[in-house]
Amino acid sequence: MKNEDMPNTTSPSRRQFMGGAFAAAAPFMIVPRHVLGGVGHTPPSEKLNIAGIGVGGQGAGDLNELRTENIVALCDVDEQRAAETFARFPSAKRYRDFREMLDKEEKNIDAVVVATPDHNHAVASMAAIKRGKHVYCEKPLTRTVFEARAIAKAAREAKVATQMGNQGMAFEGNRLINEWIADGAIGAVREVHVWSDRPTHNGKLFWAQGIERPTDTPPIPATLDWNQWLGPAPFRPYHPAYAPFVWRGWWDFGSGGLGDMGIHNIAPIFSALNLGAPSSIDSSSTLVFKESVPLASTVHYEFPARGDRPSVRLHWYDGGMLPPRPEELEKGRELNREDGIIFVGDRGKILVEGWGGNNPMLIPELKMKDYKQPPKTLPRSIGHHKEWIEACKGRGTTRSNFDFAGPLTEAVLLGTVSVRTGKRLLWDAENLRVTNVPEANDLLHYQYREGWTL
Repeated sequence: MKNEDMPNTTSPSRRQFMGGAFAAAAPFMIVPRHVLGGVGHTPPSEKLNIAGIGVGGQGAGDLNELRTENIVALCDVDEQRAAETFARFPSAKRYRDFREMLDKEEKNIDAVVVATPDHNHAVASMAAIKRGKHVYCEKPLTRTVFEARAIAKAAREAKVATQMGNQGMAFEGNRLINEWIADGAIGAVREVHVWSDRPTHNGKLFWAQGIERPTDTPPIPATLDWNQWLGPAPFRPYHPAYAPFVWRGWWDFGSGGLGDMGIHNIAPIFSALNLGAPSSIDSSSTLVFKESVPLASTVHYEFPARGDRPSVRLHWYDGGMLPPRPEELEKGRELNREDGIIFVGDRGKILVEGWGGNNPMLIPELKMKDYKQPPKTLPRSIGHHKEWIEACKGRGTTRSNFDFAGPLTEAVLLGTVSVRTGKRLLWDAENLRVTNVPEANDLLHYQYREGWTL
């Protein structure tokens, strides 16, 4: 905003305006329509300056949802994968190293979107948080348990607006689950079953798991900066078995179906039941390889009682594994094999067919038809990405901010630690430590490569 637009006032900084401090203090004035915008338009003076880190794939979709704002800088290590996004925002400055981008563009950036592979989430998010930038980070929030705790703490202390990319937290069904359980629709919930078919989807393999590291060393594509792609992860030669997209099946880069869809599908359970840290985690799986996620696993979490709410046993299934078919399902009806949740209460069950908590219903269908739904007590979402935009501008909050996303990510990733060790873990959340399996603590974090740090 220019000084000449505000006679007899002191021009605020952009950050003061975005935080809402100026809006509350400024005297009444008449300004031109082009400054205010019109109905359905965001005035230029109020737009965020957003930078993207990892702008191909999911990052491209996130930036498209944020296109009402100013996309001022883009960073990606794969020029070919990012080409479409570069073309969509031709005026945005381009970078390969997000650290260089944040240093050079620091005064011009209000907020950052992180949509890299998981192993770069923490270092990129922390670099932005330390510079006082608002952060939207894709799920899972981090690759390690230690990182999840550190990122949530740093964001809280910096008082920046945050959102993790589990879009299901904006679903209507997600809120209905909360309201129905609070209403006592199925009584006290003591057990939950939740699943996803990843790494497959619709019968097709999304990425490989349960394999050894490839031994051949094909040439690195000319459009890819492999060293930057690796970021803090241990060095290994390039191979198309890792990038793009198929990195989720490798422990150094991802956490398989649990880290991917577990975040989506466990989030509504955390929200509705007000879960925190688990007290124990147990698991079983197909053959565990040193470097890649097993083909299928089940993970069993124990969550302690919270106030007047009983303890909860949560069961996760992936790779095509499913929970027992509920006896309440009508004859001939089977569970959705792709994604779902079953809340088991003292007086009934809620079945969710689909990811992220959408499409909940009491079973059998007759019980759903007879159920008088309670009033809608929770605020409805204005849109997952829109929530974050408004929070960055000092108007409201987000439903999947890092105070929620951090503990959720910790719990999910503890499941992968149990799978990797093959043992039941007793968890001391306060001290961030497994108390009964000392070697499991080595999997809570790892030594970054030289030049990389939180």
